[in-house]
Amino acid sequence: MKKIFIALLVFLAGLTDPASAQLVYKDVAGIFYSRCTNCHRPNGGAPFSMLTYSETAPWASLIQNAVQTGKMPPWLPDTTYTRFLHERIITAAEKNAILSWVGSGAQAGDTTQAPPPPIYTSQYKLKGTPDLIIKIPAFPSNGNSTDAYNCFSIPTGLTQDRWVRAFEIVPNNPALVHHVVVKVDSTGTVASNTSGNCFSQPGDFDLDVWAVGGQPTVFPGQTPLKTGIRLKAGSNINLQVHYPPGTAGQIDSTQMRIYLYPAGATGIRPIYVSTPLQNWNMFILANTTPTYSAQYPSSGGLPAALSIFGTFPHSHLLCKTMENYADQGATKIPLIKINNWDFEWQGFYTFPNLVKIPAGYTLRSAHMYDNTANNPNNPNSPPQLVTAGEGTTDEMLFDSFQWLYYLPGDENIDIGGLLASDTLWNNPVTSVSETGHFYATASFVYPNPFNTTASVFAPGFDFSAQKPVLKIFDIFGSEVHSQVLGS
Repeated sequence: MKKIFIALLVFLAGLTDPASAQLVYKDVAGIFYSRCTNCHRPNGGAPFSMLTYSETAPWASLIQNAVQTGKMPPWLPDTTYTRFLHERIITAAEKNAILSWVGSGAQAGDTTQAPPPPIYTSQYKLKGTPDLIIKIPAFPSNGNSTDAYNCFSIPTGLTQDRWVRAFEIVPNNPALVHHVVVKVDSTGTVASNTSGNCFSQPGDFDLDVWAVGGQPTVFPGQTPLKTGIRLKAGSNINLQVHYPPGTAGQIDSTQMRIYLYPAGATGIRPIYVSTPLQNWNMFILANTTPTYSAQYPSSGGLPAALSIFGTFPHSHLLCKTMENYADQGATKIPLIKINNWDFEWQGFYTFPNLVKIPAGYTLRSAHMYDNTANNPNNPNSPPQLVTAGEGTTDEMLFDSFQWLYYLPGDENIDIGGLLASDTLWNNPVTSVSETGHFYATASFVYPNPFNTTASVFAPGFDFSAQKPVLKIFDIFGSEVHSQVLGS
């Protein structure tokens, strides 16, 4: 059966038709709020805010280029291959509205008719007080003329083993921090390395990767799936922080906020983080576009069935495309495909449902690299031989997964539904006080896409006061159903 999508829109009287009238700010403000302000707001990590007309309009040409080229919103995975939670995507109608508004001069119109912007009550995306705060002491960046990679090893202070329920990375200066890789040192003996050349950080396992726009990691904590990562007593958290060139002297004190299950909690299924797909034998000749691959196991198939929770494929500047999947003969299970890799945007992607990889299957990866002058990201001009290595100007094929050992029924667990109703999330405050405009509220639809049924979540929305429109689209973007709810 062909998959279809749901969109929940608060659709108030008087929406301007882009085809028949010139759009003004009130017609596109809701799109900016829902698609952009997660990053484009104070302390959001983006270089400018988009919460008001006066903040947005000066950047109209940049917005036009970013939307036209697909650079914004920044979302790398191919949505026709697999879907993930927290997708940063924009519909064709929203894209056309923005381009029409910019093309007609980014007119203000009556900005008082624009919907009120969301109110971000905290710089944190998770609520409450975390059980652990791992914080880098104030550190001046040593990113002079080259990238600086520093590793900060910080004790957890745990005196007994505990289970991690959720965590988020929060740089105090998001514009300074390119990305953060988190590893756990269960021995508690690894020292910090702030030489700027800490490319290969020590530790037992990866815990997280953060880049601008990245979401916190929240593991389901209730039936039918209660899961987490075991953190051993005496462990250190090792934060590898990448500071770009030209940032020397800027102060960073990035923190990791960790939420734990109560001490002594039981019934928690362990989730593991590992990197089974690696290739360290790459020799990418100048003016070539080779594809390199990796598989796990190196021969035969998996000895036990797995349930994949999330995936994080990784390469550097020459990479153009990548694909992860599992197969057994002609049977293939797609995991992730990226058609235009961008080193600036990376992190873990969470599946809406656990993905079962049966025993006997093989995990596979294929990355294509462009070491020609046609690649604008090529660090060398003219192109030179590039080999596998830890440095940014080297290359990598390093694809990680968050996974569990499979239990019957795992593939039917609705991760999206469990997380959408999770009380840890700190959603922005939104309201509707004007008519005559489109306004996007904080809502979730899971699973999405779907074949037969899906659930719509709109926390805190008053259906008696406003009448949202439920729109259903097929996988090609054509509207197949529209219905006013609550009428």
